[in-house]
Amino acid sequence: MPDLLWDDVRNFFDPDLMGALPDVSVMGTSVEDWQAVFDLVRSSGWAWEYTEGGVAGPLPSAVELLTRPADAETVDLRVWPAPGVLAIFCPTVAEEIDFDVNLRELQGQEGVDVLCRFLAVVGRRLGKPVVMTPEGDYGNPVLGFDPTVDRVVLMMDPQVIRLI
Repeated sequence: MPDLLWDDVRNFFDPDLMGALPDVSVMGTSVEDWQAVFDLVRSSGWAWEYTEGGVAGPLPSAVELLTRPADAETVDLRVWPAPGVLAIFCPTVAEEIDFDVNLRELQGQEGVDVLCRFLAVVGRRLGKPVVMTPEGDYGNPVLGFDPTVDRVVLMMDPQVIRLI
């Protein structure tokens, strides 16, 4: 049985209501947590690409990446957990793992299932909640992986998003 049903959460997957690139984050993380994500990406079988200043290269260790000078080139880690579905990680600080997903790639029940599986895999690896908020609205999570129940759950009524 799916964690969430499309008919129940379609508002949370509406780019006009949520922004096309909602924010997904794991708070209270460390360099070790980032390394666990890097190891997961390398071992998962997912397609991925690491770029620094727009140039593709090998994925460094989390310690190397997170101790770079403040004026270093911008980096991102692009991960495709399913064909046609992109998550973009932006490793900038150890204390938060954040990434964007594109809601246009996550439509229908299949999109909901792909996102739920991805959030659960990351959350299980870290043993921490992974939450999604509307684009630019970090204070109002709408759904996320809850490690205490080992599944993705609603954190807000999907009808409320229309009012925000």
